[in-house]
Amino acid sequence: MPEKTERIYQIKVTLKDSKPPIWRRLLVPTNITLYELHQIIQTAMGWAGYHLHQFVIYGQYYGDPEDDVTGFMETKNEQRYKLSSFATREGIKFDYQYDFGDGWEHSILVEKILTPDRGAQYPVCIKGRRACPPEDVGGVWGYEEFLEAIQDPSHPEHDDYLDWVGGEFDPAEFDQEEINEMLAVM
Repeated sequence: MPEKTERIYQIKVTLKDSKPPIWRRLLVPTNITLYELHQIIQTAMGWAGYHLHQFVIYGQYYGDPEDDVTGFMETKNEQRYKLSSFATREGIKFDYQYDFGDGWEHSILVEKILTPDRGAQYPVCIKGRRACPPEDVGGVWGYEEFLEAIQDPSHPEHDDYLDWVGGEFDPAEFDQEEINEMLAVM
């Protein structure tokens, strides 16, 4: 991550169609690349990062051009574009898509443009709600089925789902301290 920045964005990353909403509020340097933003979102949301992803900004796709095997989307290299190229004012919105099979769609809103606090480390998560769904659960609708099954011991898939996620899963859990420890390592 770049160490010096003149401005900080306060962004809100919301997992679309999640009910209740799953979101993170982050402070990120304005001079990061979209690829660096991808890494920050992965860490803050709790994704593992082993699926394809892309940003959609003003109808243009940004990601790894090698993942656009057909060339149909004319994907631009996310490592060559700074967040500040797009987020020129408060209120700008764009999308981040992760795991095209499960179809996790995130809305990113630039809420504020701030002056960095002297001595502060960025990126940092300042707020959030709810746990990230498990990878490969089947998107928002699969996640709803998963939650229904793990909350009902008589559900035929109850035990299988709990085994799959390591024995327990709390959908209300949000550990800001843990997220910030991981972001600090970046």
